[in-house]
Amino acid sequence: MNESELPRGEGGRRLVAKFDQRLSELIAAHYPDERHRPGYAKLAAQIRETTGGTISATYLWELATGKKRNVTLEQLDVLAEFFGVPPEYFFDDAAAERITSELRLATALRDGRVRNIALRADGLSPEALDALLTMVNEARRMQHLPDVGSPAEQEADSRPHP
Repeated sequence: MNESELPRGEGGRRLVAKFDQRLSELIAAHYPDERHRPGYAKLAAQIRETTGGTISATYLWELATGKKRNVTLEQLDVLAEFFGVPPEYFFDDAAAERITSELRLATALRDGRVRNIALRADGLSPEALDALLTMVNEARRMQHLPDVGSPAEQEADSRPHP
């Protein structure tokens, strides 16, 4: 991606255009249950305990809400380490898209029922898997849930894997 293709953020800053959104998505993916999601003070303490790096609760909140956008390389490295993503996740659209997809899968697999469905589907024929995908997509439509993945991803998922 060349510089002219990068989106402009607030104040015309291309590299930080989506930083707050991506940080908030990481927090939500790491703590999917909002009722048990730590506040910024507790999250900052967890980051410090896990990585040894420091970032204040206030500054973490400011970054996540877009109030501040001047993240240092050290803070970027600490955040990337804590959330288990490469630093380019915050700035590269292709990397962010790939990692976001992986995070959605990891979040879904935390639910024992989703894991159970996936494990029971293992070994089924391609036709049976296509039928299950059709049923799941219809159930999502009936519950007014968004489609998951692009048509290309859905087609790739429906092909047998070696």
